[in-house]
Amino acid sequence: MTNGRGLRLTSGGGEGGGLDDAALVAAFQADPQGAAGLAAASTLLQRYRDRVHTWCTRRLGDPDAALDVTQEALLAALAALPGFGGRAQFSSWLFAIARNRCISALRARPRATGDDGGLADMADGLAGPQDRLLARESQELVLELMNQVLDAEERTALWLRAYEEMPVEEISRLLGLPGPSGARAVLQRARRRLRAAYDARHASRPREDEP
Repeated sequence: MTNGRGLRLTSGGGEGGGLDDAALVAAFQADPQGAAGLAAASTLLQRYRDRVHTWCTRRLGDPDAALDVTQEALLAALAALPGFGGRAQFSSWLFAIARNRCISALRARPRATGDDGGLADMADGLAGPQDRLLARESQELVLELMNQVLDAEERTALWLRAYEEMPVEEISRLLGLPGPSGARAVLQRARRRLRAAYDARHASRPREDEP
């Protein structure tokens, strides 16, 4: 497959295969519109294509979906490559792009019938056993508070755990956290912050018997 600039993104050989990543990045940035630069970018992205696809397949559980995400990640990397400053290794930078694309793909998946289960469970847990009805009525509030009070890492971890039922080990790998304890710490912090915001919101509401 090629992109709109005629750059080959599927597996295959290319010139510059003996150069390391940094040399290929430099060759592309020196001539981003020319044949030599495009050949360097093609070699660089082909070098990682299969690894990115395997990595995405493990996280999405669907080789076809992973192939789409891989193509998106490679195209995004190509678009951003002129500004790549080399502060991180190219491979780390590329896999960070792939990780973000995987997270977006997971969050965009349509839910099956009864798809409010994850949110209902979170709302139930926040409200407690005496207030299940209120919790179910407050599912939209829980989602609103997730977006308001949680940072991106906390929000993503909680979403993956509650909606995708992803094991904490996999959440840690996906978010680049240090082992299962990393995801557990983020999830505990997210639940604490969400519970505090939920309680504060309900405490500020007037009681039905108040004037």
